[in-house]
Amino acid sequence: MFWRMVRGTFFRQKGKMLMIAFTIALGSSLATAMLNVMFDVGDKVNQELKTYGANINVLPQGASLLDSLYGMAEGEGVSDKYLLEEDLGKIKTIFWAFNIVDFTPYLSLNARLGSPSEGVNGINGTTGINGMNSMEVKVCGAWFSHHLELPTGEALDTGMSRMKNWWELSGVWPADGPMDGDGSGDTGRNTGGNSAMVGSAVARRASVSTGDTIRVETSGAAMDFRVASVFNAGGAEDEQIYIPLPAAQTLAGKPGLVSRVEVSALTTPDNELSRRAAQDPKGLSQAEWETWYCTAYVSAICYQIDEVVSGAVSKPIRQVAASEGAILEKTQLLMLLITILSLAGSALGISNLVTAGVMERAAEIGLLKALGAHNLPVSLLVLTEILITGVLGGCIGYFAGLGFAQIIGHTVFGSAITIKPLVIPLVTVLVLLVTLAGSIPSIRFLLSLRPAEVLHGR
Repeated sequence: MFWRMVRGTFFRQKGKMLMIAFTIALGSSLATAMLNVMFDVGDKVNQELKTYGANINVLPQGASLLDSLYGMAEGEGVSDKYLLEEDLGKIKTIFWAFNIVDFTPYLSLNARLGSPSEGVNGINGTTGINGMNSMEVKVCGAWFSHHLELPTGEALDTGMSRMKNWWELSGVWPADGPMDGDGSGDTGRNTGGNSAMVGSAVARRASVSTGDTIRVETSGAAMDFRVASVFNAGGAEDEQIYIPLPAAQTLAGKPGLVSRVEVSALTTPDNELSRRAAQDPKGLSQAEWETWYCTAYVSAICYQIDEVVSGAVSKPIRQVAASEGAILEKTQLLMLLITILSLAGSALGISNLVTAGVMERAAEIGLLKALGAHNLPVSLLVLTEILITGVLGGCIGYFAGLGFAQIIGHTVFGSAITIKPLVIPLVTVLVLLVTLAGSIPSIRFLLSLRPAEVLHGR
């Protein structure tokens, strides 16, 4: 009899039941989409932010100590501290190797910018830097687009063109090929590894533009470079000239050495554990240390880089790391609020629809009570009808939500959203809670019905 009455309700009130199912499906679809995106958004947001620069700076131990104690920046008495270029491939051998997106070494030196040699000018028809006397300039050697063979047998393509792709360029990225000539500047031609990129501030002062030739001079060497591009980074970099790393090593007389390395890594936002570990990893308990070491905190990645690169001290670029964590937390909070609001709206819609249905069935319910039915079985009858409708609507909404999640992923992040199995029980519990919450007003109305009054039309 119980199930016959349930079946009869679906036939008699199929319009309202469909509306209840649609309301639940709408809420569960939004919840499914938002929860899947929220659980997967960490990697997506981190990947997007990685296009705007590095979040870890790797320095030689001596240079890092002087910087920490006295605030001495590069070029202020720390120029005798270096890292070995041959050790850089080891960065991709740490526990969190797959979280290392890109890295680029730099070698900075102070040089003079002068007029190119005659032989070079004869090739491209330039006249140096418009007759200006030589000017002091900071030159930085770097990888632009470097193919690196890793100790693991794998290969990696990395460099500034990937890490600084947001820079505004008038021209193209320089080549990373071998230097032409003997490095003296008199026999070399400006192709391959003899190309450079000039900061916009330097280019304005020296009246240099793309395609010109410049001469970089140090106390021990000089070299001519063709300007592949003039860039605008919007910061201190605009006061610099970037040349291929081998050329900088030749000019500085530092073969195989680099001054620092910028690393771009996917990281987990800091918490209390990671902040304590950053101050003193040895102060952690064994369980805390294992949790920290096996989580992609920026401090854990820095610690692991120091383990494999000899003489290195890795430091997170705090402004970038903090911004990543804040953006991620706010994005996840926004999605959680959308989920809660959508479910609250569904609960209100269900409440109105179920209450209206119970009011239409007031006579039927009053008759059941008059025949001896107690409040509990009558309430269970109504709840069973609503829960069946909720399960059907929740299943439809879940699969619709998976589609919405993929639309959000491809529209916002340009990639698919990974489906998280954890979302299934979460959505199931949320749908049941919303359905029950929406049924409370109708159950209260049902319990207040008096058979005599209902049957007499009052």
